Amino acid sequence: MKQYNVTGMSCAACSARVEKAVAAVSGVSEVSVSLLTNSMGVEGTASPKEICAAVEAAGYGASLKRREDMNDASALDTGEGALRNRLIASIGFLLVLMYFSMGHMMWGWPIPGALEGKHFAMGLIQMVLAIIIMVINKKFFVSGFKSLAHRAPNMDTLVALGSGASFVWSFYVLFGRILPKGTMEPLYFESAAMILTLITVGKLLEARSKGRTTDALKSLMELAPKTALLLEGGVEREVPIEEIKAGDLFAVRPGGSVPVDGEVVEGATSVDESMLTGESIPVDKEEGGEVFAGTINLQGYIVCRATRVGEDTSLAEIISLVSDAQATKAPIAKTADKVSGIFVPVVMGIALVTMIIWLLAGAGTEQALERAISVLVISCPCALGLATPVAIMVASGMGAKNGILFKTATSL
Repeated sequence: MKQYNVTGMSCAACSARVEKAVAAVSGVSEVSVSLLTNSMGVEGTASPKEICAAVEAAGYGASLKRREDMNDASALDTGEGALRNRLIASIGFLLVLMYFSMGHMMWGWPIPGALEGKHFAMGLIQMVLAIIIMVINKKFFVSGFKSLAHRAPNMDTLVALGSGASFVWSFYVLFGRILPKGTMEPLYFESAAMILTLITVGKLLEARSKGRTTDALKSLMELAPKTALLLEGGVEREVPIEEIKAGDLFAVRPGGSVPVDGEVVEGATSVDESMLTGESIPVDKEEGGEVFAGTINLQGYIVCRATRVGEDTSLAEIISLVSDAQATKAPIAKTADKVSGIFVPVVMGIALVTMIIWLLAGAGTEQALERAISVLVISCPCALGLATPVAIMVASGMGAKNGILFKTATSL
């Protein structure tokens, strides 16, 4: 199975869209997209160039994942820090916006004397604060309208439409009614901002969940040493692990990690191989004995000859197996993805029907729009597409830490 990095996905509808686009490529026999790791596993004869082109045509980005990327724990970053910063900034401006929009009306909080009775000025302040929050969370609009342009609306589209409709209606009321008449009218700028802030809370919790589910895989990756003591002419030289080639001699001091798979050519020691075999008792090694990357040299100084390096080491193979297993889907997850693929268009249709029914029932445009926006916003959470992948990642990761490997999610 070839693995790819996929960028631009934000929900289960996105992963379903990517999966559908790649499945249509000639020569692809099986494809599985993981929203949790932003990765994709593909089996078949199609070339990476064709697959990446299909993903890009669907409105997303893709690149072939190198084996060294699979051993890089930083590649599993979920963007939690950036989301936290966005949320803190959004809440800061939202509190000020709520003060001006609702504080003085609901709780009688004081406002600057210069703004007393100045309904347009109050509305203008609310609009500016809402714009700031919308800019902070512009990712929802970029992703939402981009996917809409590709005729594949996602969850971000629902957020963008809900927030955008609230803002546009309020803009119309502010400049079309309040400015010329000078009267006070209901505005929904705080709704446009609140929608974005609340969904960002959900996104942060989602990112935190993703981070926890990839902890087991990260811990496997971190077992691989980053440097090795290369022996050249009997002299030790510390080099990055990538510089070790098959046939090179390397030394391992007591307490050090074995950098690559190799054969002991000088010295004797005992090695802790529990991370690889689960066996807690150290294994004695002498000349001719085999050592494996990531295991710990407990006692003696040994010199070894590299036999398997880079992606060929036993540890790299285990990481690859776990990564492949987490990229596959259980049958129930495939069902959830099918639902997610049509979920957003159906919700948009329901919102439109809701607005039409309220208008036909005699409600005003404002009331009908409010109901339609409620349908869009309440439908945003994407737990349907995340629950099963989270369970699969946790189970396969915990299995790997305990020496149990699952080849596919179906086996699990």
